[in-house]
Amino acid sequence: MAYEISKIPLETLLPAIVRAEDRVARLDEAVRRSPVGGGFIERSHFFDSAASMWVAGELVHVEDLVLHDAHMDVRAPSHELTISHAILRTRRRIASAKPDWALSDRGLTALSGIRDQEGETVNLAVDERRGGGCEADEPDLLADEFALIDAVLERSERLISNMTKGDGGPASASRGLVVGDLMIRDPDWDEADRLSQWRSVEMSVQDMPPTIAAALLFDAWETLEPAQRQHWLGGLLIGAYLRSRGKVSSHLLAFNVGLKAISRDRRRAKDWTTRLIAFLEAMAAAADAGMRELVRLQQAQVLMERRLIGRRTSSSLPSVIELVLSRPMVSAAMVAKVIKVTPRGALNLISELGIRELTGRGRYRAWGVL
Repeated sequence: MAYEISKIPLETLLPAIVRAEDRVARLDEAVRRSPVGGGFIERSHFFDSAASMWVAGELVHVEDLVLHDAHMDVRAPSHELTISHAILRTRRRIASAKPDWALSDRGLTALSGIRDQEGETVNLAVDERRGGGCEADEPDLLADEFALIDAVLERSERLISNMTKGDGGPASASRGLVVGDLMIRDPDWDEADRLSQWRSVEMSVQDMPPTIAAALLFDAWETLEPAQRQHWLGGLLIGAYLRSRGKVSSHLLAFNVGLKAISRDRRRAKDWTTRLIAFLEAMAAAADAGMRELVRLQQAQVLMERRLIGRRTSSSLPSVIELVLSRPMVSAAMVAKVIKVTPRGALNLISELGIRELTGRGRYRAWGVL
């Protein structure tokens, strides 16, 4: 399977390109200048992770994702919730790395775990702990323990590989097992070759405007399907690509939030031009949703900061405001854990802010900015 870029109908695509370029740039500048930019970025990780599952046909509630991320699940996490949390962690990792890291050879290998032609695998956890792409090299307090775990995984991988080859099994069988991942891959999928084709598309669109280039890359990802088990990675790489081109420098665009606003018939249309227009409109829709969210957070911050008038400088309310702005929802247990107060004290702080209660239930209560 190969992805070929035919003659691009610029006259048809130009209005969508201009609209996407303009709105994405406006959002980038607004986030950079906004006093709630940090909270907006953190909230966008949650919304985009849930939207990614929605686009794939699975429903994950943002509230469940927030609680699962805080290790405060109210029920056993579902398979979909676990995948959504993996997307959340991946977004944070890409956002915290250098702009060009996610699309580099090392970054793509670390994020996707795609193996080379000789069947050697890359341990994602090892690469992440070694600072694959992170800007700051901070000391790891658990480096020795992680090193021991990594050594055990590497020895196990070599042992399994030797046993498979010693039994006379096909060479492709050893490539199916990913040590530490405990999942079986289809050996005929040839992820490395598909990823190589996708990288060639990336090289061929470098001279195009960032948004149309990103749309072509996403269409190529949907067509080639390089990652057999992490197809959701394509939407995240689009945000990383716009960041690497300098189109979005303040945050990672929540591309999947925009895809939710586009009908599936247009996203999966047989006509190539229709799909490109749909992806360009998804970028514009993501930027519009981001602008609305940013305005809502700024208004909420102004209202909550009025509660600080006359407060002591040692008051915990500023920390609670920061937490509320950085999460789609908070519970009393989350506030108590982060602010380090008692559950009763957390309830008192939340009531003083006057934020809206989301659940309306006595047994389980949560609050947030809507």
